[in-house]
Amino acid sequence: MRCKRGVEGRRKREEQKPKSWMQLEFSDEGRDLKKGEEGYVGWRERERERGFDMRSIKLPEPPGSVTGMPEIFDRGISCVVRRAVIIGNGAAGAENQCIGVVRALGLSGNCTIHHVRRPKGGLNYWLRWLPVPVHKKVDYLLQHVQANWLRVPLSRLLKGNDVEPRPSSAERQSPLMSSGAYGLRALALDDRTVPEADAGRIAALAREDVDREGPLLVVASGRDTVSVAAAVKKLAPEATFVIQIQHPRQCIDHFDLIVTPLHDYYALSPMGRQEVPRLLLPWLSPRQPPDKHVVLTIGALHHADASTLRAAASAWQSELAPLAKPLLIVNVGGPTKHCQFGEDLAVELVSALKQVLNTCGSARISFSGRTPAQISNLVTRELGNHPKVYIWDGRGRNPHLGHLAWGDAFVVTADSVSMLSEACSTGKPVYVIGGERCRWKFVAFQKSLRQRGLTRDLTGAEDMRESWSYPPLNDMFDVIKRIRGSLAERGWSLQ
Repeated sequence: MRCKRGVEGRRKREEQKPKSWMQLEFSDEGRDLKKGEEGYVGWRERERERGFDMRSIKLPEPPGSVTGMPEIFDRGISCVVRRAVIIGNGAAGAENQCIGVVRALGLSGNCTIHHVRRPKGGLNYWLRWLPVPVHKKVDYLLQHVQANWLRVPLSRLLKGNDVEPRPSSAERQSPLMSSGAYGLRALALDDRTVPEADAGRIAALAREDVDREGPLLVVASGRDTVSVAAAVKKLAPEATFVIQIQHPRQCIDHFDLIVTPLHDYYALSPMGRQEVPRLLLPWLSPRQPPDKHVVLTIGALHHADASTLRAAASAWQSELAPLAKPLLIVNVGGPTKHCQFGEDLAVELVSALKQVLNTCGSARISFSGRTPAQISNLVTRELGNHPKVYIWDGRGRNPHLGHLAWGDAFVVTADSVSMLSEACSTGKPVYVIGGERCRWKFVAFQKSLRQRGLTRDLTGAEDMRESWSYPPLNDMFDVIKRIRGSLAERGWSLQ
């Protein structure tokens, strides 16, 4: 009896439950509804009155997302840095530092190059202390005043000249104009002229497709590029990350990061303060000690990293591998404002090389674009016919990277921070000649290399068969680490 009552009660409850459309389709009630005037619409309204609603279920939104999409899709790819701009100044050492940073960050495949050109010749030598935009306007004004200033409207004179100046002799000697794949040409894919660096155009490039392409990394080096790089940051602050290599002396807040060697702060040391009048300090050195914007290095950055040297070793294997060992590489620079020398140093270099050649298997000598003709001629005349010596005449491929890869020891003149930094990155013996002729902050640079065991003075008594080593100089590792950290602070990352 109890079982029968339970079955009847369950049947009554089933009859009272609202029926779905599937159930009504095959029931008498459903067929009656279809025959009625209201049809399906009427049945839906009745179902709502009976408490049965066929509307789709709406799932709750994920927490912390307005659109219901995960945060990674909301942010898109606009936080990923995948493109770069290099602003060069025509100097090989400065441009190679930019190239090294871009390559180390993995952005050399999507990089554009822009060049700052300062007017040359005549009175422009005495105007080189001016910012490049101001210098161009002054040069334009002087040219038209000398020609016929009465026929030129004053507004046009003050506006300046939009015509790009011709490349100077220094630029033609720079890696940009060289035949070898070195300097900015190492990143260029063809022989198109490198455009003039214009802050407005670079800022527009940064803002263009920023949501799809991501922020723009701007890397500049040298005093002439400071005003352009700072203007780019001012015009597109939210779409750029600007790195200035070599200290701009002031307005460091105009850049996201400044990479500069430690000896740039020499003027703030007790010895440095004694060598220069106080009124000139702001123009010759940073005004304050380094802060969070500044990354300090020992030497200059460069692009002669391990992968580059491996490629150079392969490219130069047929020419350099068969040479007798040890192979001595001699890099001769030229006199600078803070490292003066002439033929007297060339005579000293030749005398020392003649002595050490007795313990060398072979030697290769190359000159830079700053080497005076009298020095290169003297060295060539004294050593050009030596059976162990080969002197590169500047024609054909630039063997510099091949020399770094295959050389067993190096002799470098003290004037070039870049050549010394590249040689010290190999971990091989580096001998310096002319270090006692350096002045100002370059004294501190030479001293720091010796104290770290990276270099020794060339005396002529060395036995090149006795090798010595040291931990290779690798400033680039610390710089890249700081760049990645600074990008992460802004919520950005590298591809």
